[in-house]
Amino acid sequence: MRAPIPYDYLPPVPAFALTSESMADGGRVADEQVYDRGNVSPQLSWSGYPAQTLSFAVTCFDPDAPTGSGWWHWLVFNLPADVTSLAAGAALPAGAVTSRNDYAEYGYGGPNPPHGPAHRYVFAVHALDTARLDLDPDAPAAQVGGSIRRHTIARAVLTAEFGY
Repeated sequence: MRAPIPYDYLPPVPAFALTSESMADGGRVADEQVYDRGNVSPQLSWSGYPAQTLSFAVTCFDPDAPTGSGWWHWLVFNLPADVTSLAAGAALPAGAVTSRNDYAEYGYGGPNPPHGPAHRYVFAVHALDTARLDLDPDAPAAQVGGSIRRHTIARAVLTAEFGY
């Protein structure tokens, strides 16, 4: 049995609700979301976030990647506070920024683990205390993740698995 996800890269903050029509928490990532099977970002909806939320960030992280530091699959920030869902494969609203993931690509990069045990994919919506993160889309994923961490006042998490 695998150890629980090491959420130490996610400092404790209040939680809110995150759901998806594309996958269930604790379930399997849908085939169309997988990197070599469509690479379509999942549908996500969130509610119950703090009233003082000024913007949102959305991330997908694989803590099981054999890199020693995990793998960033998706980093979106500067989502307006009135946005409470993203459609599957949808274009982002005006002002939102997608930075480079660990594939060195912009946008969603779905699961593509090596053959072996399934990996866990942590989809998170972060409620932020700032309307804008002043980051360039070319900023390294670790820098974007660190900036998101510093401004997160609440977080919603959904975890799904995929393996070949």
